[in-house]
Amino acid sequence: MLELLVLARPERLLHWAFALLANAVLIGFAQRLPLLTSRGWVHAGILGTLLLGSLDWPGWSAVVIYLGLGSLVTRLGLRRKQEQGLAEARGGRRGPENVWGSAATGAALALLTVLPTAPVTLLKIGFAASFCAKLADTCGSEIGKRWGRHTVLISSLRPVPPGTEGAISLEGTAASLAGSAVMAAVMQQLGLLQGAATTVLVVAVGLVATLLESGIGATLQGRHGWLSNELVNAIQTLIAAVLAMALAQLLGLA
Repeated sequence: MLELLVLARPERLLHWAFALLANAVLIGFAQRLPLLTSRGWVHAGILGTLLLGSLDWPGWSAVVIYLGLGSLVTRLGLRRKQEQGLAEARGGRRGPENVWGSAATGAALALLTVLPTAPVTLLKIGFAASFCAKLADTCGSEIGKRWGRHTVLISSLRPVPPGTEGAISLEGTAASLAGSAVMAAVMQQLGLLQGAATTVLVVAVGLVATLLESGIGATLQGRHGWLSNELVNAIQTLIAAVLAMALAQLLGLA
């Protein structure tokens, strides 16, 4: 009850009102960019409000940068991927399902930071890891589909065509590591990660979670129709967040 009273303080409610207004204005200007569908922009506004209201501008900025980097990577070699039938639908524009598949874990952790007794540093590590894993996945998938020279199924290492669920390549894996590292550097610059050891941990977790996601795609996704790409993405980000927070506690980093 005390925590609810703290959250309902006038200054806190005013902060949430500002977050809603700021995102409405920003989405109004940004929706002309070819990043999201019309409904995707609405849900991005909701997500942005949650992030700005909880983690302030650093959390909001981190996800905007993630969205920009992910969209840029998706468009690399787009014409060739379209010719091969490997390009993302809607020209790479993301819908609501993509927004929440990528950001549900991070949004939940961000919201938890507003609780007076929340372990904020630990939650920020989980937040950062979830988006590092997601950018790692995007980079690995998009680079691997276009430039992967030898694509194999992660569960059996047998050769498969590019774009197969659960497929990996050396080029794609290297791109995943790079994507995780870039996103971790962004999180560190924004003050969401503190210290080199924590940043290295999050980079590694981002790559591991991406490889685990490929394993889920190779072994389970094709057998269960309800296991959509978006749900697998959400599972991947959850794995990354939980693993990063557990290791951070174990290593005394939070």
